[in-house]
Amino acid sequence: MNIEEYRDYCMAKPGVTEHFPFDDKVLVFKVMNKVFALANVDLFASINLKCDPERAIELRETYNAVQPGYHMSKKHWNTVEMNGSVPDQLVKDWIDHSYELVVVGLPKKLRLELKELGTGDRIS
Repeated sequence: MNIEEYRDYCMAKPGVTEHFPFDDKVLVFKVMNKVFALANVDLFASINLKCDPERAIELRETYNAVQPGYHMSKKHWNTVEMNGSVPDQLVKDWIDHSYELVVVGLPKKLRLELKELGTGDRIS
């Protein structure tokens, strides 16, 4: 997966916006103004994704490319090295998981707004 594929995949999700809040290199993706993914666009050496704490530990133990979140909560975030050792579909699954974790944590009003944007019945 390259930076364009990563960006396209994140941006295709309902309610997602992109920002450069720190500098002109760190691209941050938010759903309803809550961060779910970020990466350095110049290097694209890794991405940070939110993750269920138990699943985060399991992924770190299973994949050498998955480490505790760099500059993030080590409990709730993973850094995934984009070195080709993890299949693209698995990275997409982890992006989906990160997005869904953030959506589930949104207030009901925002979840309803998001549903109107085209998420169907996935989100309750």
